[in-house]
Amino acid sequence: MNTLLVFKLVLVLLLLFILFNLARALFILVKGESKVPMSQYLGRRVIFSVLVVLLLLGALATGVITPNSRPY
Repeated sequence: MNTLLVFKLVLVLLLLFILFNLARALFILVKGESKVPMSQYLGRRVIFSVLVVLLLLGALATGVITPNSRPY
């Protein structure tokens, strides 16, 4: 498989996992009672968001992806 395709697939999966954790935290917030604290899901969301940013910066540094040279 192409490196760019694998990179995009990993990013999409990470973003879906981030949304899943955010939804789980919302469900716990609305429901009120849970054995697992809401901060666990919010913490996972923050950690995986940082991972996504680091992956993007690493891909930019290695040349896997290229930034848009003209923003408009």
